[in-house]
Amino acid sequence: MIDIKDIKSITIIGAGTMGHEIAQVALMGGFSKVILNDLNLNALHQAVSKINQNLDKLESKGLLPENTSAKSLMKHLVQVETLNDAIKDTDFIIEAIPEVMELKQELFTKLGELAPSHSILATNTSTMSITEIAKASGRPEKVVGMHFFTPIALLRLIELIKGKKTSQETFELAAEVGKKFPALKGKRFIAKIEKESPGFIVNRLTITCSIFLSWLLDFAMESEIPIENVDNDFVSPPELGPFAKWDYLGLDVVCDSMNYLAKQISSVFEPGRTLKTLVKQGNLGRKTGQGIFKWSGNKPILTSGKKAELYSLEHYYAILLNEGCRLLEENIVSGYKIIDNAMLAGMDMPGPFSVGKRKYKEWSDLLEELAKKSNIEYLKPCRLMRTGNFINMK
Repeated sequence: MIDIKDIKSITIIGAGTMGHEIAQVALMGGFSKVILNDLNLNALHQAVSKINQNLDKLESKGLLPENTSAKSLMKHLVQVETLNDAIKDTDFIIEAIPEVMELKQELFTKLGELAPSHSILATNTSTMSITEIAKASGRPEKVVGMHFFTPIALLRLIELIKGKKTSQETFELAAEVGKKFPALKGKRFIAKIEKESPGFIVNRLTITCSIFLSWLLDFAMESEIPIENVDNDFVSPPELGPFAKWDYLGLDVVCDSMNYLAKQISSVFEPGRTLKTLVKQGNLGRKTGQGIFKWSGNKPILTSGKKAELYSLEHYYAILLNEGCRLLEENIVSGYKIIDNAMLAGMDMPGPFSVGKRKYKEWSDLLEELAKKSNIEYLKPCRLMRTGNFINMK
């Protein structure tokens, strides 16, 4: 049986935002060797440069682990262009490639063939079936879902998801690995999900809100209402509103996630016209400098503090509460506390149940009105929310 002390080397496949951020926290977690792999050599070099910059910044603020420096941590990072060389001697592999099932299955087929027999194979998928990804590997008992939340060095949550054939040993070992990754916001919270479901916990709730937001984006564009003003209905500037957060994450990632849930749950999850058009044009948000907003580096260019006064944060929380109740109805989680804890650790926002216990009747009425105006039946309150019976399911 492999123990956490036997996990010396970690390989991250994919040097994009998620990949290089995972590599950074793996370095900060004290692993002997952190291998970063990408077929694109330029992307690999850029990722290493970003990791170095981020560690330098943390060191200047005194936020690196005790008795370490950016320079000492970077000595443990190895960049490797070929997959075979990246995984041949590694103990733990984390996949962080685009959210396309065919790409992930193709990669896990290779991992099953090439990785050492003892290696744990983790996928950082944000929405997809661990079982379907694992099936391609030929060793599904060694495959686990390990979903991180960006910025990974800051946010505490890792959703840990079992596929149908994931062994308990794999599941527990992955949890121990996850606990070693430090987070600036505090102790890592590992949300253990024993029964997989599309979107897991946090993305299942937030992507359901995306149904509403996608409709609202189209409505605002057609009505010539500034999107910045719509964002301000939900937050107080300079805090980023939901559309700015979409841009920050990447509109292609948002679309991929919505398209996946459209296939798995309901066609109502399909992205709206505006979102599809922006992605088709290559305007993906922060990483391309243009999305719903224009961006200057890591900040959107915002000029207005006005509100559109269309909807409020209560509508957003009502949708979160409703989808959380659906997770309870489907037995994805045993109680609502894990949902609230996951939302706080992964989104840095309170979960919907703490307030929802008092406001579920009012919020149910809000959803009835919203479903009627948007013509989106899925937004209607489910039985558990409408009755309030979730209150006894802590």
